[in-house]
Amino acid sequence: MDSGDGREVASAAAGPPTPLEWKFSQVFGERATGEEVQEALPNVQLSSLNAHRYLWGIEGRHALDIVDIISAIEFDKSGDHLATGDRGGRVVLFERTDAKEHGGNRRDLERMDHQVSRHPEFRYKTEFQSHEPEFDYLKSLEIEEKINKIRWCQTANGAVFLLSTNDKTIKLWKVQERKMKKISEINVDSGKAAGNGGIASSSVSSSSKKFLANGDCSDPSYNSLSNDVSFPPGGLPSLRLPVVTSGETSLLARCRRVYAHAHDYHINSISNNSDGETFISADDLRINLWNLEISNQSFNIVDVKPTNMEDLTEVITSAEFHPTHCNMLAYSSSKGSIRLIDLRQSALCDSHSKIFEEQEAPGSRSFFTEIIASISDVKFARDGRYLLSRDYMSLKLWDVNMDSGPVATFPVHEYLRPKLCDLYENDSIFDKFECCLSGDGLRVATGSYSNLFRIFGCAQGSTEATTLEASKNPMRRQVQTPARPTRSLTSSISRVVRRGAESPGADANGNSFDFTTKLLHLAWHPSENSIACAAANSLYMYYA
Repeated sequence: MDSGDGREVASAAAGPPTPLEWKFSQVFGERATGEEVQEALPNVQLSSLNAHRYLWGIEGRHALDIVDIISAIEFDKSGDHLATGDRGGRVVLFERTDAKEHGGNRRDLERMDHQVSRHPEFRYKTEFQSHEPEFDYLKSLEIEEKINKIRWCQTANGAVFLLSTNDKTIKLWKVQERKMKKISEINVDSGKAAGNGGIASSSVSSSSKKFLANGDCSDPSYNSLSNDVSFPPGGLPSLRLPVVTSGETSLLARCRRVYAHAHDYHINSISNNSDGETFISADDLRINLWNLEISNQSFNIVDVKPTNMEDLTEVITSAEFHPTHCNMLAYSSSKGSIRLIDLRQSALCDSHSKIFEEQEAPGSRSFFTEIIASISDVKFARDGRYLLSRDYMSLKLWDVNMDSGPVATFPVHEYLRPKLCDLYENDSIFDKFECCLSGDGLRVATGSYSNLFRIFGCAQGSTEATTLEASKNPMRRQVQTPARPTRSLTSSISRVVRRGAESPGADANGNSFDFTTKLLHLAWHPSENSIACAAANSLYMYYA
């Protein structure tokens, strides 16, 4: 993969890059063996302290509440901060520590030939409650507090800004270090003043006729202004102002803007514009454009809602701004197509500039064709030349200059094709897996079942295809299962009805998989080969 500037010829001459060897870095909130996820009581939330202790392993319980499951992951542009959101509406921030330990910028140290550890490390920074459960009385609809997406904004004055959204409401948060200030010195009575290095009792004249520099007060009623602060007879020889000192620093998260009441359907995407001033939010039928400074107004730029809802054939599943061109954005649909639109063409961008879709093979259509073609996530490469999309069965890489078809297709769930009926019965076929690209654009990654995630090389001639498990031993092979005879469609349906998602299966290699454990969310560090992924409430990090 290249940026269109001639690097493709050089990379072809050098050959494809060597496959990476991935290693475990760290984990936050690892689940104990045998610990299961269970539904929490409705509208019952952990206190902030208990949630913090539980989430990061300080306290343990025998079962996980569903509110602790991670639902969003995002690195900032520098890669020094990482944010996660969960189903309980909390946002947890992490900051990188290994670069700071060497006292300078990581890139600068590498240029100076300093020995810098290749083991990236993050530490817990802070957390805050971003969203609370709500109830829409007009529609008799419960609004979950679950965080759907997190996006970092530009930093300013040492503060970090980020957008978080649930199904209906987007919020802009500012997180900043604040020093606790207190008054350390002030003129008080003689005993206290002496302790502060102030006047002593012998320095005060007993004569009321002697006027001091700051004035004399002979009236006894003015000798004491309050029960807490008393002045000696004759006043004070000098005026001492209070001294304010800074104590410990604490992190304060404050909600700066609330962008609400603009979506009738569930928000599935938010994306920042490269201009640093605007962002988009997308639901099933509309995409709105916002200004970060204006929370009570947005512009509808895409509307696919038909006049008659019975004519609805597809919905919007994901939307993303171009990383460098502020007028370009792409959005995907449930029919497996990606549309590229140009905001300069018209105010309402119902007509697209380009459409990317793969033609259906003749005679291959079935009941499940449209379901598995639905795109769950779409991402631009860092240079904006390529688009990566994830449908249920595969990853597809698209060149924005070529709309005839994908330049590469990476099979992820092809071994599940014979089990589509099972997946439909237990609703696993509707799972929404995310995807990501490396900062150099040479590799792509996505999640799968049994807490597995797959990494593919997309450079010309690359055959890299690595399967890792979200555990402390990512290269561990799955438990082998004995070979089973092929079952008919009828027997498969009856088996699913009896056991549902509890039935384990096996892929083409005989490795077991479990539909109940799925790795939906992951993110690639913007400049290094480091991946963060979520398995239930656990955040795993790997490097190569």
